[in-house]
Amino acid sequence: MKAKIDQIDHRIIDLLQRNGNLSQREVAEQVGLSQNACWRRMKRLSEIGILRGTRAVVDAAALGLDLTIFVMIKTRNHSMDWSDRFRAHVESIPQVVELHRIGGDWDYMLKIVTDGMAGYDRVYRQLITGFELDNVTGFFSMEPIFSDRPLALPN
Repeated sequence: MKAKIDQIDHRIIDLLQRNGNLSQREVAEQVGLSQNACWRRMKRLSEIGILRGTRAVVDAAALGLDLTIFVMIKTRNHSMDWSDRFRAHVESIPQVVELHRIGGDWDYMLKIVTDGMAGYDRVYRQLITGFELDNVTGFFSMEPIFSDRPLALPN
């Protein structure tokens, strides 16, 4: 369900997407509100699930996590029980930073960030353990052109 937000809410969301370190005072100044009015709006945006916390953007390569792989998975099993167990299994692998159930020729897409090919091999072995998967294919990112872009907000 689409939340009802106005242009000021849009501006608050946009500012915080671009810089989560802004203080409430700085946000209030930039959107033309008092601190209290801005705080109430930010609190409401959190309560309705639009703003979901703040975290730092980490440079993976600077930490030695120099390989990003997009893994496509096909399976024959589509029961809710299997899907729930598979989700829990994938969530237990910390190198998997995204999991998507998708339509088309594939059933799932994962984004894995790890330390080189040996790291991916360890993750791959963990991933396939205990699950019959029809096909697992990895696409290796050579270079991120851009990532972590702010969302384009609907009008």
